[in-house]
Amino acid sequence: MQELSRKTQHFTDSVIRRMTRIALSCGAINLAQGYPDFDPPKAMLDRLAQVSYEGPHQYPITMGAPNFRQALSKKCERFMGRKVDPETEMVVTIGSTEAMVDSIFAITNPGDKIIIFSPYFENYRAQAIFADCEPIFVPLVPPAFRFDPNVLEDAFKQHPKAILICNPANPSGRVFTMEELQFIADLCIKYDVYAIMDEVYEHIVYAPHKHIYMNSLPGMWERTISCSSLSKTYSITGWRLGYAIAPQPIMDKIKQYHDFNAVGAPSPLMEAAVVGLEMPDSYYEEFGAHYAHMKKIFTEGLTSIGIPYTDPEGTYFVLADIAPYLKKGQTDVEFCEEMTHKVGVSAVPGTSFFMEDVQNIIRLHFAKKDETLYEALNRLSDLKAKMA
Repeated sequence: MQELSRKTQHFTDSVIRRMTRIALSCGAINLAQGYPDFDPPKAMLDRLAQVSYEGPHQYPITMGAPNFRQALSKKCERFMGRKVDPETEMVVTIGSTEAMVDSIFAITNPGDKIIIFSPYFENYRAQAIFADCEPIFVPLVPPAFRFDPNVLEDAFKQHPKAILICNPANPSGRVFTMEELQFIADLCIKYDVYAIMDEVYEHIVYAPHKHIYMNSLPGMWERTISCSSLSKTYSITGWRLGYAIAPQPIMDKIKQYHDFNAVGAPSPLMEAAVVGLEMPDSYYEEFGAHYAHMKKIFTEGLTSIGIPYTDPEGTYFVLADIAPYLKKGQTDVEFCEEMTHKVGVSAVPGTSFFMEDVQNIIRLHFAKKDETLYEALNRLSDLKAKMA
């Protein structure tokens, strides 16, 4: 038999999804994979019920249903402050994951370099490898997860094609400041580098922090690809509706990859999601307040238990320090698997996110009903005894 692909030797299966499978097998509370256990907005569910009978059920226009793109364009104008042409500057994808992959392929050639902050969402490294690109990792230094400007510029001096940034950042919960984004933008312009932005948590930001779109900075529209999805904002992670926004010359390339990679996003789900994109400002205010409420429950609970953690500025993730609970020689992967079975709470080992040698950090998420969070905290309250 001929040799199979050598690319996969550089990464494993998704540890996040693996932890979900372990949680399901033993009935643990899944605080590993970031999806809520509460319903999407009722208006979207009601519309989905109608669409199930009315349609559409066939192939969509490849770039996305026209009414969906028009609604998305209006939403982007409302929050980005820029009118995005739904015909030439936008494509609807199978989640933001596909948008990221298409974007990387659209602007890179084999051998190109991509700057990625560490810690990073585990998909990024695999996506770079898919495209035969070389990642350049720049650390976000805990506990504040700030970057060293000199280290970052040293990375730019290596002539990368792009920088890939998650803002707000998974898993660290960082929300980059205007000063930080402007510094990165200046480097992108100085060294002629594209910015690929993963902005799926754009509406999950905690006061006084504020999300700023990279493409809104002077000189950055021309070199920025903004990737996002409806998954987090409307609690529909299973609908797999994402999108990319970019100036037409870049978007033309992205559409080519999307066309042959995915054909199109699900027709009935796009139709049902239009009502979500048209939600009033009050929806986003209530949405933000709900996440602030869940964060308060969970972080105050961790404080009460005595588990050290980083306080997120955005997203719904917490990085917890498990150093006091690790057995001698135990890896974070082994710890998470044991905790899932013995404690009944699932988390993601930090080595899934860090290029640095980190064994004492795990990621937990709090996008759950109050009762789920209280039960998870109750189980974690005697973590030391259960893990002894």
